[in-house]
Amino acid sequence: MIAPILQVRGLHKSFGHTEVLCGIDLSVAPQELVFIIGPSGSGKSTLLRCCNRLEEPTSGAIIVDGVNLMARTTDINAMRRKIGMVFQSFNLYPHMTALANVTLALRKVVGKSRVEADAAGMAALDRVGLAAKAKSYPGELSGGQQQRVAIARALALEPAIMLFDEPTSALDPELVGSVLAVMRELKTAGMTMLVVSHEMRFARDAADRVIFMDHGLIVEEGPPAQIFGAPKEPRAKAFIAELTR
Repeated sequence: MIAPILQVRGLHKSFGHTEVLCGIDLSVAPQELVFIIGPSGSGKSTLLRCCNRLEEPTSGAIIVDGVNLMARTTDINAMRRKIGMVFQSFNLYPHMTALANVTLALRKVVGKSRVEADAAGMAALDRVGLAAKAKSYPGELSGGQQQRVAIARALALEPAIMLFDEPTSALDPELVGSVLAVMRELKTAGMTMLVVSHEMRFARDAADRVIFMDHGLIVEEGPPAQIFGAPKEPRAKAFIAELTR
């Protein structure tokens, strides 16, 4: 059996007296696209942010590519290069071109020369269909293009897994498709992805597995056909019914 690329075991996260994650167990296999759905406040984004320790878990284990991120000896910055993260907001530097945004970490963190970084950056921009916009500044790009630059920035580091936190929720509806098309291409190319999103049609079409969270717990998980077509848990059933009204 192939070892999971991501394993989350007994993950708890509290903010003060509020427990947001109440013991999450989750495994993601290489090349799997796992979709996390659930009502607002169910802990979806917190789970994602704990997976690269942007949020510090209260307890539990997070193992990426065989390395426990919670171990004292782990170089968390080195491990973060293996975990691409795409946020709701694009977080691009407005004074830098698309290419400069993509290559910044390659030069500053990985230590590549400008020539090497630019070659990798152009390849990443090409993957998201934006090689022609390499010299454009974020202000000259649409929201969908900015988000694709953000995806290219994560891809340039050649991560083992990509985490997407509501990647289309800040976009106008007509721009969503271009970002989902890139995610679909990544899936085809074998990228492992953990996605929090409200794009249910995309989840139905592209996901290998859908996880339904509520109140900090995984309530139900299974193939999209089961979760959307015949959910077993009443909470999942009610949530899906609300979505498809």
